[in-house]
Amino acid sequence: MKLGELIRATERRLRAARLHYGHGTDNPHDEAAFLVLRGLGLAFDTDLERPADPDAVEPLVRKRIHDRVPAAYLLNEAWLAGVPFYVDRRVIVPRSHIAELLAQGLRPRLRGPVRRILDLCTGSGCLAVLAARAFPLALVDASELSTAALAVARRNVSKHGMEKRVHLVRSDLFDSLKGNRYDVILTNPPYVSSSAMRRLPAEYRHEPGLALAAGRDGLDLVSRIVVEAPKHLSRSGLLVCEVGDGRRTVEKAYPRTELAWPKDEVFIAGRDALASAARTAASPRTRSRPARASR
Repeated sequence: MKLGELIRATERRLRAARLHYGHGTDNPHDEAAFLVLRGLGLAFDTDLERPADPDAVEPLVRKRIHDRVPAAYLLNEAWLAGVPFYVDRRVIVPRSHIAELLAQGLRPRLRGPVRRILDLCTGSGCLAVLAARAFPLALVDASELSTAALAVARRNVSKHGMEKRVHLVRSDLFDSLKGNRYDVILTNPPYVSSSAMRRLPAEYRHEPGLALAAGRDGLDLVSRIVVEAPKHLSRSGLLVCEVGDGRRTVEKAYPRTELAWPKDEVFIAGRDALASAARTAASPRTRSRPARASR
């Protein structure tokens, strides 16, 4: 069987299985190509006319179909912004919309030089690595509560040769970062509401729940971040925060706060706007809940 034929046959099986996509691909064709090519250790631009052994990838295809395991976990590999990262079930599969904004240099919202960056809730370390690549003169702190996730992040920092520029730190949000100020704070925290958690497709059940769940309205951690971020931003610093499909909930919670939405899933806010929000925020959900293991 030729490689292209194997990919097409795998695509038909995935399509018939009615799987859910969203962990690096969004359709059965791309998922099949990812499973087959990377399962065989081949580059994405490999000649599709070359011979391929179906038995070599059959165990991967079966687990994808029968156990609904995301392909990234089966391959221990995920790609974000064209960059490969190691992943396993200690972290969620990288898929942050912030990656696209980093590729654009956070323009036009960013003003002034970027010397210090914080990736809050770093998980696999993917955004920390991408931030270091996007801003080659900046130093990056990557914080995470989960020691298991930090082990994965450490592997990715080393994989990309960023040990001198990306500093990993265990922290419950800002708790271990007191006194530090940053020009940019990136965060893709847990933001899935309780009702949405109950409706998640089977593929998401393989991810660490603590990296997804964020209370009744999905703002448990976002609210803490909004309140605490101003103390850790430089005068012209920016918070870049991903909230998934929670835009309406965020806007309802902070109706008087100036938030820019370069993508529906991500808001950007300056220090002054956040400081105003922090002063007026209703506080029940901003108190006491620990941060989650994250991306």
